[in-house]
Amino acid sequence: MTEDINKKIIKLFAKHSEDERIKYYAGFNYVKINKDTNGKKFNPEHLRKYAEKCHYIVRVMREFEDETYIYNYDVPNNELFKFIKSFEENTLDGTIIEIAKYFPEDLA
Repeated sequence: MTEDINKKIIKLFAKHSEDERIKYYAGFNYVKINKDTNGKKFNPEHLRKYAEKCHYIVRVMREFEDETYIYNYDVPNNELFKFIKSFEENTLDGTIIEIAKYFPEDLA
């Protein structure tokens, strides 16, 4: 799944020339998109409802007593920024290895 996402991101940026749509802001490259893959404008209400359903598995590498461990955190979408901020505030430590999106109902 991660490889599929990586390919989509690479294709997204490869489609656009630097002059055309790839922009740089706050230390990051981005592409602004105003329509979905079907050519329809985005519906903010639908996007918010979609986001509320998302969860993320955040894989964090931590080292303890000469051993390396992977911790898999289940983080709801509305808690993701709080979770990441906890690393900055030293509430959590380790190295974020991967952030993968999933929907809890897909696990059934």
